[in-house]
Amino acid sequence: MEASHYGKIYLIPTTLGDTEPLEVLPISIKKAIERIDYFVVENEKTARRFIKKITPSKKQDSLKLSVINKYTDPMELPSFLDPCLEGHSIGVISEAGCPGVADPGADIVAIAHQKNIQVVPLVGPSSILLALMASGFNGQNFAFIGYLPIDNTVRKSAIKRYENQSKSNHQALICIETPYRNNKLFEEFCNSLSPQTKLCIACDITLPTEYISTKTIADWKRSKIDLHKRPCIFIIQA
Repeated sequence: MEASHYGKIYLIPTTLGDTEPLEVLPISIKKAIERIDYFVVENEKTARRFIKKITPSKKQDSLKLSVINKYTDPMELPSFLDPCLEGHSIGVISEAGCPGVADPGADIVAIAHQKNIQVVPLVGPSSILLALMASGFNGQNFAFIGYLPIDNTVRKSAIKRYENQSKSNHQALICIETPYRNNKLFEEFCNSLSPQTKLCIACDITLPTEYISTKTIADWKRSKIDLHKRPCIFIIQA
């Protein structure tokens, strides 16, 4: 089949937590899901729940879901796009936020480009960009560094290296952590960063419990905050 007859890959953002989808997602998301039956998802259970919530009338038994996560055999991924080659569009759904950004869906998108399948990103919340917007930091020069090393010694060295990078380049550096390790990372920032370096903590973004605050490390050391098991974005700027 010619590329012009292929289905498309729609990158479908989801909510960042348990909120009503149409409070934070445009109607275009609902319309896309209504017309798509094939999906590549990070978690089948939560994806089905999201689809049912945003399109209650859609029959669950019509859904054909392929799962992509850290356990998926990379050799399987090209076959996930077979429906597109047969003329059916596919939706890619992350566990939270935008697929392809700090998300395994990026691997599917890369293969789609190799196969000349059109990729269509849809509008939706990205915790990374929303946190940067609200931080007051440099939105013209920033980097997403993902997870910091787990080893304590290596992590401390990485934090100092990133602080120097931020200072030298006037750059905002964005990172994330597994939610149950948030308090430990916050403590390490307070112990390793210079007192005048600024840290933005943005957690529970778009939820009723949303908390976003930017302070110097000196000020954070005088603050009490519990980030345990709350989805967080950390941004530093020296």
